[in-house]
Amino acid sequence: MGSQRALKPPEVTIIGCGTPTPLPDRFGSSFVVDVAGEKLLFDCGPATTWKLVKAGISPTEIDNVFFTHHHFDHDADFPTFILTRWDQNVPVDRELEVYGPVLTEKFTNGIIDEDDGLFAHDWLARVHHPASQITFADRGGKLPRHKPMVTPRDMEPGLIKAGASWQVTAAPAEHVQPYLDSLAYRLDSDEGSVVLTGDTRPCDSVTELAKGADVLMMMCWESHDRMDGNEHADASCSIRGAAETASEAEVKQLVMVHVGARLNTTEMKGPREIEAQEAWNGRIVWGEELMKVPWPR
Repeated sequence: MGSQRALKPPEVTIIGCGTPTPLPDRFGSSFVVDVAGEKLLFDCGPATTWKLVKAGISPTEIDNVFFTHHHFDHDADFPTFILTRWDQNVPVDRELEVYGPVLTEKFTNGIIDEDDGLFAHDWLARVHHPASQITFADRGGKLPRHKPMVTPRDMEPGLIKAGASWQVTAAPAEHVQPYLDSLAYRLDSDEGSVVLTGDTRPCDSVTELAKGADVLMMMCWESHDRMDGNEHADASCSIRGAAETASEAEVKQLVMVHVGARLNTTEMKGPREIEAQEAWNGRIVWGEELMKVPWPR
């Protein structure tokens, strides 16, 4: 992975741990992995930018974004993230690199493209209006100001990006094809590995990607009895499905994320634990927003 070694295992912060249904304590999907001093953002669901700040992470600390797929609960806050990161970066902007399945380039360019981008009016006003120029300079910005530096890339499964002591690889995830392509990601570093499945049903490609990982962060939509035998089972993962994947992949720790609304009710706290433990006897963490995921020992 390189000669430079990380000083500690990757630190994972759950930014968004919910679904398309907004709840008081969770909404949408988003995660930050801090590895060797670099912060990588996986998905950018509703209110991600604000929740990053609540977690003590500035958008300006992030230079790499990885999308699992393009449902709104995974990408709706990306315009806010791009513009906030650009607006707050001083003295000058840094390039933001964006990776994901097909539609990532179209989606990103549709936000900031000077001629057709839906938010181009915003950055054009901030670049050219004297009051905006003064505000930027007062924050330490260097004029003249330029448009946001964002490079999106549509990616196929395989190696996505390598850093000095880490690399991100991807495998196909099975969700709502053929309408949207989906990727699951694995980050390997000198000090540990974490897999973020995005939305998926249990499938061989995700299990293989997760083989031997320290941490598996997997979608958990509903209980198995509510999903078995209907269309949900073709697109999403039950409690049992996530636990069975963890068992087959022989991971050290399973973190349930994208947790369905019913599973967060008081009456489901006990039954969900039982269902998970019936399929796997390893360590299970039920994700909460702004949680620092404990690293398995």
